[in-house]
Amino acid sequence: MRVLVVYCHPVPESYCAAIRDTAVEVLKGRGWDVRLLDLYAENFNPVMSCEERRSYNDRAPDDPALEPHFEHLQWAEAILFIYPTWWYGLPAMLKGWFDRVWATDIAFKLPAGKGRITSLMRHVTKVGVITTCGAPTWWSVVVGQPGRKTILRGMRALCATRCRTFFLAHYLMDSSTPKSRVAFLGKVRARLERF
Repeated sequence: MRVLVVYCHPVPESYCAAIRDTAVEVLKGRGWDVRLLDLYAENFNPVMSCEERRSYNDRAPDDPALEPHFEHLQWAEAILFIYPTWWYGLPAMLKGWFDRVWATDIAFKLPAGKGRITSLMRHVTKVGVITTCGAPTWWSVVVGQPGRKTILRGMRALCATRCRTFFLAHYLMDSSTPKSRVAFLGKVRARLERF
């Protein structure tokens, strides 16, 4: 299985980095071919330009910096997202990655007239999310979990028809303890053994 790990956190020594390292270790231990995409480390530009937006419905962006990202998407059979939940959603860097990389002629084709979008991501059969969140579970549910829905409903809709998904979150991160963080890494290991 070829898995793309999309990691998004600005602080190199963050707890999310420990989650990332655990995830990569488990996936490689299973014999999977793993590619790690660290958006902050590579200084990914999440800002869509005026020209890019004007041509968005017509063709893929022609920014050479996006080419490796397009290739990663075409290569992947599974995608695992690891990020902190901020204000109930995705970090701006990750949202910008979706805006710019999951683009026309890369992730989908638009119909010439009326009709349905055609997916170009049917080779992706698994999508997972591992995140941290300062809020408690109950409040995240009340707010609607927009980050979870963006990936596991919106983006997943472009993947294989029977694409399997999972969502794992360490809630109350702001008041977490060494014990809660170690326990969560155990959950990460167990869940990825079944991914």
